[in-house]
Amino acid sequence: MYLFHLWIKRIFDFLFSVVAVILLLPLWIGVAVAIKKDSRGPVFFRQKRRTKDGAIFSILKFRTMIVGAEHKGTGLFNYQGDPRVTRVGRKLRDSSIDELPQLFQVITGNMSLVGPRPCVMDELGDFDTLNKKYRKRFEVKAGLTGLAQIRGRNEICWEEKVLYDNQYVDLFKKYGIFVDLWILAITVFKVLKKQDIYEEKTADAMDEIAAAKCAEAEIIWLAHLPEEESND
Repeated sequence: MYLFHLWIKRIFDFLFSVVAVILLLPLWIGVAVAIKKDSRGPVFFRQKRRTKDGAIFSILKFRTMIVGAEHKGTGLFNYQGDPRVTRVGRKLRDSSIDELPQLFQVITGNMSLVGPRPCVMDELGDFDTLNKKYRKRFEVKAGLTGLAQIRGRNEICWEEKVLYDNQYVDLFKKYGIFVDLWILAITVFKVLKKQDIYEEKTADAMDEIAAAKCAEAEIIWLAHLPEEESND
């Protein structure tokens, strides 16, 4: 039955994404022009991410930050008011339009419409030594949206994200495409409400750069805790 669920999921992902890309073509052109007029750099942003079984692929997004932003300031973390975000980029992030190019990765099979969000390649440290709790989320393909996104997106910590991602893995095995349809419906509502877009500092006493470095170190530490300590 699980293989049947996966088969239906793949067909739905492919057909939905192809239709969406065609219908949204005028929007793609408008966004591309706006990005080029607003700041120097390419229209698209590419970054190495991980999907099912830890496989690495290059994610595609509309560029919303200055070139090289991931190596400046708060790195992978994006707090509200981040000066690295461009004027057009802020609007794209608020509407989640910046994520639309990932439909191409859904079409090619690197991603799914629904699944755990793909982490940056080294965000969790050494993939081969991840504990069981953090590895479980990689049993399915990374998604454009997921259970963690509708439960809090960037306003919840990694521990909570992993909890929801793992719940999704179990729910999909049980209910299949119906779980995906439910998550997609709530995602549309969240996007329209512009909720949970920015990350929150876990240490208010620190400046944003120090808080980001602290959060990065904590994520890797949690992802490699021995099983008896990881509360799996």
